[in-house]
Formats: sequence, C-alpha cells, structure tokens
Amino acid sequence: MISYEYPLSERVRTLLRLEDLFERVDYFLHQNDPHEHHIALLSIFEIFEVSGRADLKSDLLQELERQKQALEALRDNPEVSEQALDNVLWQIDQASSKLFQAAGKIGQELRENEWLMSIRQRTNIPGGVCEFDLPSYHYWLQQDPEQHRHDLQLWLAPFLPIRDAIAIVLRLLRESGKTSSQVAYQGVYQQIMAGRVAQMVRIRLKREYHCVPEISANKYALNIRFTKQEGIQRPRATDTDVEFELTFCNL
Repeated sequence: MISYEYPLSERVRTLLRLEDLFERVDYFLHQNDPHEHHIALLSIFEIFEVSGRADLKSDLLQELERQKQALEALRDNPEVSEQALDNVLWQIDQASSKLFQAAGKIGQELRENEWLMSIRQRTNIPGGVCEFDLPSYHYWLQQDPEQHRHDLQLWLAPFLPIRDAIAIVLRLLRESGKTSSQVAYQGVYQQIMAGRVAQMVRIRLKREYHCVPEISANKYALNIRFTKQEGIQRPRATDTDVEFELTFCNL
C-alpha cells in the first residue's frame, strides 16, 4: 500500500513539511559520507526557514494544551486504557515543558552563528558552496564523520522541542480518523463535505494500480482524480476503477 496525505489547512501543511525535513536530517546525519552530511546541514537550514513563523511555537503549545484537556475528559471512559492515557499525557507534558523552556525565537542560536549564516547565504546560489567559495566549510567537510555528527546535532538541538511537539500532534491527528473503503469510478471520486470538518485527508491504495491521486478540497467537497504517469510524459487521467482507503483526520 502507498499512503498519501493531503493537508487541508496551512498549519498542518507546515507540520508535515517539518516532519519530512526532520526525518531527512535524521537519515543523513547517521551516514558517514561528507556529501550526506552536507545534505543534513542543508535540511537543517530548511527547518530554520520553515520554523521561522512567529506563531509556530505558540500554536503548538495551544494545540498540546487543547489535546491534553480533550484526553483528560476520557479518563472515566471504560473503553480507554488508563495506562495508555497516562502515557500520552506524560508525553504531552514533556513536549510542552521543553517547548515552553525554549527561550526566544526558534533557531536564534543559528541566526547568531555568522559562519553558518555565511554558508546558508551561499546555498541560495546554484553551486555556491564549492571549496573555492567556502574553504572553511570545505575544511569542515574533511573532518572525521563523528565530528560532523557532533556539530550537526548541536545545530539541530534548538529545533528538537519543535520536532517532539510536531510528532505528538501529527500522531494524534492521524489516529483521529476512521477509515472507509471507496471506489473512484473511471479514476474520479467526489464526496460532498456536508458540514464535515477535516484538517487532513489520507488516501491509501495498492501499488498494483500504478496511479497517483490528485486531490483538491474545500469546505464544500472533496475531489480526487487518479492519474497515470507514463515515462516522462505529463500524467494522464486513468480510465479504470480504483479502489482505495479514505480517512478524514481532524483534531
């Protein structure tokens, strides 16, 4: 099965982008090649850019508090495991505490590092980080992989409270929906929202269909059109029926 997630709000779009960047950093940070550590640093710069929204930290704190209150209301529900509930609430408290303690603007430590900012500035120029452009960066890339990891983890550290908070919010969002089986007849599917509120749509389909969902949605309707990619040509609409799983996620 291949899973596709489509955000229906700008906030969820930002969280999904950051989640993807954190996963990329984690992967390349644990490699040993200098080129891979270069990609890890570029991804940290992207996290720096995306998380620069002034309201991201306050949004996450408010969402964590809202989820904590909603979960506390389930404490007397006999269908809810008290141990599992306590575990999630503990994770929320830990994430909120670390996020609250993160003083100042997110990533301010990187902003004050002139050497890193000089590298970041050059990355906006195609091929702008060649060794003759940034000899000091070339020297750093030639150091031991363990030194790279130490430095990259140091530069990533200011963003970890954001990462932990995002992981909790997205996990709760993904677990919030109920999945239903649907069919896109001749590759087209439409569902009237009829007052349904959702922050994200998740679609899962079998790999054997060899097609990709193109999703558009507003408060009135959800539209999905499945297309096939053939070589380097533009995707074209598939004319076969496509069975897929559909989940509306909302906190």
